[in-house]
Amino acid sequence: MTREQARQKAKEIISQMTLEEKASQLLYNSPAIPRLNIHEFNWWNEGLHGVARNDVATVFPQAIGMAATFDPEQIYCVADAISTEARIKSRTADESSDHGIYKNLTFWSPNINIFRDGRWGRGQETYGEDPFLTSRMGVNFVKGIQGDGGFLKAAACAKHFAAHSGPEKIRHSFDAEVSKKDLFETYLPAFEALVKEADVEGVMGAYNRVNGEPACAHKYLMGEILFDDWGFDGYFVSDCGALADIHGGHAYTSSPAETAALALKLGCNINCGATYSAVLDAVKQGLVDEETIDQNLIRAYTTRVLLGEFENEKPYSYIPFEKLDSNEHRALNLETARRSLVLLKNDGILPLDKNSISPIAVIGPCARSIPSLIGNYCGEASEYITIVDGIRRETPDRQIFYTEGCHIILSNPPGDRASSYLDEARAAAAHAETVILCVGLNSSVEGEELPISNDYCDGGDRLSVGLPEVQLELIREVTKVNKNVIIVITAGSPVDIGEELTEKARAIIDAWYPGALGGRAIAELIYGDFSPSGKLPITFPKESAVLPDMSDYSMHSRTYRYSGDEPAFPFGFGLSYADFSYGDLELLGFSDEDGAEISFTIKNGSNFSARTTTQVYTRFTDSRTETPLFQLCGLNSCVVSAGAKRQVTMHIDPYWLMAVTKDGERVVPNGGIELFVGDHQPDFKSCELCGTRCLRIRVK
Repeated sequence: MTREQARQKAKEIISQMTLEEKASQLLYNSPAIPRLNIHEFNWWNEGLHGVARNDVATVFPQAIGMAATFDPEQIYCVADAISTEARIKSRTADESSDHGIYKNLTFWSPNINIFRDGRWGRGQETYGEDPFLTSRMGVNFVKGIQGDGGFLKAAACAKHFAAHSGPEKIRHSFDAEVSKKDLFETYLPAFEALVKEADVEGVMGAYNRVNGEPACAHKYLMGEILFDDWGFDGYFVSDCGALADIHGGHAYTSSPAETAALALKLGCNINCGATYSAVLDAVKQGLVDEETIDQNLIRAYTTRVLLGEFENEKPYSYIPFEKLDSNEHRALNLETARRSLVLLKNDGILPLDKNSISPIAVIGPCARSIPSLIGNYCGEASEYITIVDGIRRETPDRQIFYTEGCHIILSNPPGDRASSYLDEARAAAAHAETVILCVGLNSSVEGEELPISNDYCDGGDRLSVGLPEVQLELIREVTKVNKNVIIVITAGSPVDIGEELTEKARAIIDAWYPGALGGRAIAELIYGDFSPSGKLPITFPKESAVLPDMSDYSMHSRTYRYSGDEPAFPFGFGLSYADFSYGDLELLGFSDEDGAEISFTIKNGSNFSARTTTQVYTRFTDSRTETPLFQLCGLNSCVVSAGAKRQVTMHIDPYWLMAVTKDGERVVPNGGIELFVGDHQPDFKSCELCGTRCLRIRVK
């Protein structure tokens, strides 16, 4: 079915409705219209890293962990599996006439906001700090969710439009002041790509205002850019309660009726919340007419038609129930977890010897923690393999000492119990040959608008990029009694343990929230079953003091693209067990209109067959505007056999070789353009940590 055919069918359905019925269908929890054989339809569903909040489904690594794969093709496979399980669940619910919340096929994912500040609690839901990486991951996620048939397999939704990345505590009244340069260079490219390349079916507006206007009723962002310039023809939905914020939090209008009229006129088709309950009042007051209601409803119903809701034989009915939580999806989940892990440090201790029988201590608040595997917006897995579980499975005959050591954030229990936590941790560490120290966070301390405020986090955002002090104390005590300490960090954001403790650790693994099978993937990495290939999708700053105020939306001094501060670990960084070298870089062609075509070779000089993640960065100059220090513009992921050489050809899209002026115009740079090729960023810190330099070629 084409979109135009779906639109005509939507018009026919809506033409049979009364005004009251039309108004009811603008709400996310649209009631049934029995006389027209239209069932209840709840638009709200989540599929960020697996079908969420609807019983058992495959729980993949959190989005930030998927971003660390630096492999859009892998994310396509994950999204395709998610939509397969979504179709099964939707069909099962439909057979029971259950069309309530989390049962339909309109998924409010992915979150493609830029993770511009590592303290933001919802950064875990994103693909990191870079607009190119975010756009590539987002495009492939959407294509995997929506499929390539005449009907949508499921409907993806790009959120939160636009310029939305904290602070959580004030989001309902906050005004993000953004320059046109930052808007078009950083905050909008991923949304543009998802609309133009992936035909994303939905876009969700944010809670905040942007330059004075509410994001869910924004004449410039919605009218001029999204609908007119980009030609978006899917449905637009408000974030939940965001329309109520327009009169309640932002005081931009004076009543629900005024808000409803404004939002409808500007193209907010579906209201997650209850503000559109005032639509009939708005009509009576002469604030909005029925034709405007029709226009909004046609967009919404076109999506429902494209999902196959009104077909006698539902599309994708051939997908067998056995695909749900299948061995195939579990294997994909495990492989994605493996590729999400980032090795930040290794002095040679890894991989560990599987044949050793000396005891190992697995210590820390994240070692046996399911919340530290899954992050937020998650489903329910049929099996969870924690880190200590994974270590035991990998070496079943080896003695494993386990102790929690401390809590995630709260001080240890008072009295004798407080000292017993550390006493046992010290004893376990002292009696082990090697310690695997599992520290980090979970969604109880970083997330969306959490009802918690203390000296570490405030409303879901962290106040610092450091670990909670109680965990730093645990690391200090353990490293005093054992010199063979491997630190595993589970978190959805950058975690800094300080230079002193970084120096004391022999290896550091950043595991993000690695999904239901994450503990197995971590154990396999530790024992060398595979070589790590994950890369950091966000800069790890040395300290919070270098970060601008979180409410400052200027990109000045933010991310690897505009910060001159030396990081603890740079964007794009991640070590391997293999020894890769790049050579023979050649420019095959270049033009301002077509971009660049390059060729190079990758040699694996080790005895480890391994995956390498190639990154291409550009640096250009333009006298009219400030340009990024570097800008990621190309990705390639491939396996190179031990001792082998592989030739790679890549195309660099001209979009990412352009400068953005202060007016937001994307222009051909009037200065030189260089490309850098390697398995890390070309900055000094990355070259120092990796011991290699990127290849460099001037293309203009």
